[in-house]
Amino acid sequence: MSGLLMATAASLPAHAAGQNTVTVKSTRDPVDKSYRKMIRGMERFERERAFAPNASLRFQLLPRLPNVDMRGITLRVAGDTVSVPVPVDENNFFVLPRNPQALQEDAAVLASRKTASMTWRARIETPGVPAGMRRLGDLRLECRVGKEAGLVSNSSPLFGWISDALDSPEGVCTSPDGNYLFFAERPIFAVTLRAGERVETLPFSMLYAGGEQTPDMLPFCDCQVLLDRTYYVPLWDASWPDDTLVEFTYMVDAMIDMPAGVAP
Repeated sequence: MSGLLMATAASLPAHAAGQNTVTVKSTRDPVDKSYRKMIRGMERFERERAFAPNASLRFQLLPRLPNVDMRGITLRVAGDTVSVPVPVDENNFFVLPRNPQALQEDAAVLASRKTASMTWRARIETPGVPAGMRRLGDLRLECRVGKEAGLVSNSSPLFGWISDALDSPEGVCTSPDGNYLFFAERPIFAVTLRAGERVETLPFSMLYAGGEQTPDMLPFCDCQVLLDRTYYVPLWDASWPDDTLVEFTYMVDAMIDMPAGVAP
């Protein structure tokens, strides 16, 4: 959908025969994603369920700027004649509804925040994974779905993971150079992989978006405000099975466990 069409769709009255409607507080620069691409991401999730046979798929909105208000975000699918509300929960998770008319009209998914203020991710979760952990197969599928859906909003060729050679689910999610960023729930101190008796703590280079971002580079990365929560995992390394657990040591917990008098 062109920028002009998106702007037009955003300003259309929220009405369409047989559709529920929602009023979204207008912004001069709304966040938008392609509805068709996001549906393709959902279809990829169904095709590649072998990574996470029992998992469910949701999408999540995350802050990109420190001053963005993530409360009360409204979301809708907007086409030339269709406007479909998308419920967003208190943690900014949502499930995207399927709508044939929106697909036909090449609709946009519009949120009531400015483009540079938020980023988007797929969230795939298998039931029964312990708290404070993720499952590697879930993350492998998240990468594929996220790239297929066009969710990553980095915007500079300075970042290798969006170069032309890598900007595909296969290029990003199956290569050591793909570097698909994940976000933990809280600031992290360490990330450890566990598969049976095999245990390995990831190196610093796989935390904090590689630890190489400068103030000039950060505005181009959707890790801008969540840098201390970012991590990579070896999605490409088949020696780690899909049932590998990814365990987080959070910064606050590490400080509590640190012996008195020892600097972090």
